[in-house]
Amino acid sequence: MDRARRFWGWGYDDAGLTPAEDATLAARIAPFLPVDETPMAPPTPDEIQLAPPRLTPPGAIAAWCDLDDVARAGHTYGKSFRDVLRALERRWERPPDLVASPPDEAGVVAVLDWAGDVGAVVIPYGGGSSVVGGVEAPADDDRPVVSLDLHRLDRVVEVDVDSRAALIEGGVFGPFLEAQLRPHGLTLRHFPQSFEVSSLGGWIATRSGGHFATLHTHIDEFVESIRAVTPVGVTESRRLPGSGAGPSPDRLLIGSEGILGVITAAWMRLQDRPTFRASAVAQFSTFEAGARAARALGQSGLWPTNCRLLDAGEALITGAGHHHLLLLGFESADHPVDDWLARAVELARDFGGVVSPREDDAHDATATWRSAFLRAPYVRDSLVRLGLISETFETAITWDRFESFVAHVRAATEETLRAVDAWPGIVTCRLTHVYPDGAAPYFTVLAAGAGPGRLDQWGTVKAAAIEAIIAGGGTVTHHHAVGRDHRPGYDRERPDLFAAQLRAAKRVVDPAALLNPGVLVDPID
Repeated sequence: MDRARRFWGWGYDDAGLTPAEDATLAARIAPFLPVDETPMAPPTPDEIQLAPPRLTPPGAIAAWCDLDDVARAGHTYGKSFRDVLRALERRWERPPDLVASPPDEAGVVAVLDWAGDVGAVVIPYGGGSSVVGGVEAPADDDRPVVSLDLHRLDRVVEVDVDSRAALIEGGVFGPFLEAQLRPHGLTLRHFPQSFEVSSLGGWIATRSGGHFATLHTHIDEFVESIRAVTPVGVTESRRLPGSGAGPSPDRLLIGSEGILGVITAAWMRLQDRPTFRASAVAQFSTFEAGARAARALGQSGLWPTNCRLLDAGEALITGAGHHHLLLLGFESADHPVDDWLARAVELARDFGGVVSPREDDAHDATATWRSAFLRAPYVRDSLVRLGLISETFETAITWDRFESFVAHVRAATEETLRAVDAWPGIVTCRLTHVYPDGAAPYFTVLAAGAGPGRLDQWGTVKAAAIEAIIAGGGTVTHHHAVGRDHRPGYDRERPDLFAAQLRAAKRVVDPAALLNPGVLVDPID
């Protein structure tokens, strides 16, 4: 039986915090931040009352279309703080008129053809885990809306063991994808935080960042070829290990966020399942010292699987410890990795890191952090119910600007929290990915909310963070995608001529601007 998904928040109904865990969380947070004594109650299905659908699907399409209010509500938003709060407030703004879940690529073609005939907007929907407004309808477009849910396209169609690659349908969620690869001794080895509730097509469309902290950091590295359906036809790139034949057709779809086509399948590069592992944890007196050690590791050619630096606040919140911590890990399917770890430990010590001599200590700290990491979105939902502002944002910056950049973004965020009366607040930082030339700082914000004014507070803080990031020379997003929330920063980050090229590509494959209009580029005039 399929697990029931939360229509108002993250993940599954049976995986959220229990009432006892909610109470424990409130007690743990109360000394630092004011929490509501009575948490907001989640909405129930019988509370949902949406406007009647404006579309009637024809013939065979109707067999896999859902016009039910709960299904439509569950596909109205993604899973950001703003999305969860609006759902908790029983505000279902611009819900889709129907949810279409075609069983195969031919069904995707049929939906796009019909939507073109009736003039409906189509929003591709993988797992719906977007935290940047990437799957909601545009507020300034009054056309009917179809949420195109691809979860039924969930097969590993073919495995090429010799090339270590597989043809995989775009709607498959992470756990079922790995379950189908496991009998072959293979793995995609791409584990974003949303792994349980996100799809391969979604990872490709949003340039997802995954498990590896160095080397293979994004889904880009694993794509061998892509097949996608557009309103004017189907496109498929040639399957090759590499090519110098002009601009890559795959790169145009990777990160396209559903505006240039619906990704129905892809050949993906795989890896043998790792059997050798080793880990360690280094404590640092300052975050900056830990970052210098991370830089040395990123430039060493050791390519650790895990090289995540937590500041003391992040470590404390997740229960991993009370210091600035650098979590180190190596893995291989071919050879023991103890020598690689030993050299990494030497590098950490060169920068003042204190490394526990006990392997169990490293395992415990890493396991604690990983468990907290995977449950964090559920905890976030509970924090929103407790009346707090809970937001995350990430970026990337080169090493020459790293320290001043992080300090500036942190200070600007804290200053804005005070300015909007969302203080006391906590702003933590960790490094999620490390490159030879820079790193990806990931900020977490917890702050006092102002009841009905929380959305306005959030919006002001979000805008200030984007401004600080763009002004400091960083990217508006390292792996959360652009969506609607990051458009102001993305418009400033990209070159103007590239924006014109992207609009031209949109005009060719989607002349009526049916696919996710307003994401990445404005609708075509």
